Amino acid sequence: MVHAPERTGTAPAPPEVPAARSEWEAALAKLRAAAVTEPGRLRALGGVLAALLLAFGAVTALEVSSRAEAAGDVVHRSQPLSADAADIYRSLADADTAAAGGFLAGPEEPAQVRTRYEKDIATASRLLVRAAAASGGSARSSDDIALLNESLPRYTGLVERARAANRQGLPLGGAYLRYANQQMSTTLLPAAERLYEAESGRLGQDERSARAWPLVSLAVGVVALAALLWTQRRLFLRTNRVVNRGLLAATAAALVLLLGLVAGHAYARSMLTEARERGQDSLTALNDARINSLKARANENLAVVSRGAVLTADGKSDQYETEYGAGMARLGAALSEARGLADDGDGGAPVAEAQTKVAEWQRRHKEARATDDAGDYDGTLAKVIGPEESTGESFDEVDAALERARDHEQGEFTRAAESAGAPLAWLPGAAAGLVLVAAAGTVAGVNRRLSEYR
Repeated sequence: MVHAPERTGTAPAPPEVPAARSEWEAALAKLRAAAVTEPGRLRALGGVLAALLLAFGAVTALEVSSRAEAAGDVVHRSQPLSADAADIYRSLADADTAAAGGFLAGPEEPAQVRTRYEKDIATASRLLVRAAAASGGSARSSDDIALLNESLPRYTGLVERARAANRQGLPLGGAYLRYANQQMSTTLLPAAERLYEAESGRLGQDERSARAWPLVSLAVGVVALAALLWTQRRLFLRTNRVVNRGLLAATAAALVLLLGLVAGHAYARSMLTEARERGQDSLTALNDARINSLKARANENLAVVSRGAVLTADGKSDQYETEYGAGMARLGAALSEARGLADDGDGGAPVAEAQTKVAEWQRRHKEARATDDAGDYDGTLAKVIGPEESTGESFDEVDAALERARDHEQGEFTRAAESAGAPLAWLPGAAAGLVLVAAAGTVAGVNRRLSEYR
């Protein structure tokens, strides 16, 4: 019989478990055991509720701050830039009108006309510098500003040549003036109009951003409030305790914040809507009216300067007279729109006055054209640029009335837009305070129930 060889030595020891891992597993097991107990569940609920409330406050502060910034941009950046762009256009168009009016006056240009022209050019240059600094990196606006800065000296140079030739009695002066007007009509004014449209678009974007509902904040707030109510119902069913003061305080704070968020943003939206409807829409119509008034006046002057030398494409009509008629039609439409948008007497009265003066302007223009057709050039000049009962006087009265209307509507816009920012300004701070109260109430309420298990 063969015996197996006897084994000597000791059996191999089992692998050692790292102490850290063993402690971690023990802690995890302890947590699992605690989680299935009522105190453990309460602690978990308290942690979830506190996290939800803090998230509610943080998201509310972020979203409302973003909308408050957009509302501030409406008042302090985009609307002023839109107004500046409109003033650039108006200054350029008025400078062109003044240049033609001064040319019509003869070799000795009236000092007030020269001053008006120089003031318009200086205003346009100053506003272009400000627009360049505040354009916000917009490529389209930057290109148009650069084009305006390059083209404006060329235009003023042509006007100076026209004046010099006019002082010497040379017919070439009229050609220079028509070429200057062509530069204004085809290059400067279209660029200014694009700049105005771009800045108005930015204004609309800022307004939409400020008006947008903070949906994430509202959703988190509703979830947090629902969780608080559910927790209190659970505690009532398990403990028969009707009131938990800490959780009740937390619920009240969360509800106040949620209602404040809804009410504050609803008020801001209503004020921004009022600013647009009572201010910005009216300002847009008034700017259109002033622009068309200026265009019509410039074409009226140039029609006298050219004396039929520039015809329409079909060769049948005077180009400047045709464009004057089209401009007056657009002016009438813009005034009708502005009259409809005016919601009080202070805004409507200047527009009504402008409409009356436009009708007078058109009547005087017909008389001037009839005098010109009769060959009375001096009489035509008196009816177009004369100090009394001329179309120039009517134009000035229309422009002054539109300026008063615009100032009123600008005040209406600013008042409403600034009111919109007020609730948005205090909501972030209120959110921080209320969620801290709610979180502290949650912790206190849960700890009160936990103490009953000790």
